[in-house]
Amino acid sequence: MTVFLNHIDGEWTACQSGRTFDNINPADTADLVGRFQASSAVDAHAAVAAAAAAFAGWKKTPVGKRAAILNRAAEHLEANADSIAAELTREEGKALALARDEVLRSAQTLRFYAVEGQTFTGEVFPNDDPDQLVYSQREPLGVVTVIAPWNFPVSIPARKIAPALVTGNTVVFKPSSEAPLSGYRLAEALVKAGLPKGVLNFITGSAAEIGAAITEAPAVRAISFTGSSRAGEQIHRAVPLTTRTQMELGGKNPLIVMEDADLDRAVDLTIKGGFSLSGQACTGTSRVLVGEAVKAAYTERLLAKVATLKVGSGMAPGMDLGPLASQKQLETVLRYIDIGRSEATLLCGGMRLTGGDFDKGYYVAPTVFTDVTQQMRIAREEIFGPVIAILGFTDYADAIAKANDTEYGLAAAIVTSNPRYIHHFASDIEAGTVKINRTTTGNLVNAPFGGVKRSSTSTFRESGRTGLEFYTQVKTVYRGA
Repeated sequence: MTVFLNHIDGEWTACQSGRTFDNINPADTADLVGRFQASSAVDAHAAVAAAAAAFAGWKKTPVGKRAAILNRAAEHLEANADSIAAELTREEGKALALARDEVLRSAQTLRFYAVEGQTFTGEVFPNDDPDQLVYSQREPLGVVTVIAPWNFPVSIPARKIAPALVTGNTVVFKPSSEAPLSGYRLAEALVKAGLPKGVLNFITGSAAEIGAAITEAPAVRAISFTGSSRAGEQIHRAVPLTTRTQMELGGKNPLIVMEDADLDRAVDLTIKGGFSLSGQACTGTSRVLVGEAVKAAYTERLLAKVATLKVGSGMAPGMDLGPLASQKQLETVLRYIDIGRSEATLLCGGMRLTGGDFDKGYYVAPTVFTDVTQQMRIAREEIFGPVIAILGFTDYADAIAKANDTEYGLAAAIVTSNPRYIHHFASDIEAGTVKINRTTTGNLVNAPFGGVKRSSTSTFRESGRTGLEFYTQVKTVYRGA
């Protein structure tokens, strides 16, 4: 059994306590993917100290050299995409093709920031004094903590770490304990690409043990976190005022199906948004609001399509839904299904799959509820599993009101051919990511990403050129003759 180490101050090292935890394949719980360091606050403090010590030298490193390291790391990911994807599927459960796409997308992210980081600079300001030059310059913040989730364990940390590094910050990176190997491979790629010691520190362990040490330490100047709203809000409240935070949190994302919609297309978008990745995407479709006049026809077509979906291991060809990522996630989803049974009408699914290979993993049948109202918990709380709630509406205004009646605001989509709805939807909907005749999931490497309301701190966006702003501060210089 391979034991994977932390990377602190340029060395691959075991945690001081010698404790480890197991990384389990959710498709086959008898398959132990690897053992990882169960780090403590002692190890976390060492990681922060190493990043702080390396900052001055990394800040002075020419941006072209920083960019070259990102490009070399991208080459490593591309050259090893098949093996890294297989490990990602083994530890997280998603389809192998999707895992490979994620690895290649992460390489694309590194290359994007290698280019954009070299043109991200300040401004020169006109003034009335001919003997004075006024300009701004962007400078790195210092030590940045990156805390990543398990559902996209390569691409999400890549879009956080790449802009942090190229702008001159040093990083402490904690992956999710549910998918640490994918984060390890990303860190390994960057280390092999030539990062100086201490610039990137990789540490595994539970949030309870090391969370405070890597977020509340005075040396930490910024935190980029993706995860649950509750955990993000707890971090945001606990850190010092001088620590910048970027929180991308939960969602309860609606897909609105207007009465003029192409229903086959609406069903396809529902399946892709709600059941791809087994519903384990923060932008996943969890609520479908359907016009009353077409609700019966839409539901009939949806159920027919759901009945054809194949559930199984991510390694199996033609698989549509894989397992849930962990025992904890399985229990959460099954609990919400029980809640849904007591609130609404179950149309399909609603159970853990058993028998044969299903007994080895955390499999849940794709589940659809109808007769759902705004007050029901399955319409208001994030489930993060293959569960869709169907709600009716009377007209466009009613659809928008119901879609916006949530504490979240990450992604939202509409299916329509009406130019009026297309024109107004982007303004009327309360979401940071808006899709028209597209699925709620997915975002471009070069476009900003983030939510509103309880889905984000709504301060700095991730991804795209805008993603560089979070990792820099502006200094204004007045220079006389």
